[in-house]
Amino acid sequence: MIYWNSFSDFLAMGGYGFYVWGSFGVTALIMAIEPIVVIRNRKSTIALLKRQLRADGRAENRNAAE
Repeated sequence: MIYWNSFSDFLAMGGYGFYVWGSFGVTALIMAIEPIVVIRNRKSTIALLKRQLRADGRAENRNAAE
């Protein structure tokens, strides 16, 4: 197990603190943003599918009338 003498040693991570905490921060940011992006994409996909269904229904009605 690794032991640090102080909190600043813990943050420094043996000279690799910028990499370690930067990686942690980027990962946390991506994990926070991902659900938002998924929800937005889901909504736009559902809207697109609804538009396509309406367009297909209109095309079928036109073909049936002919």
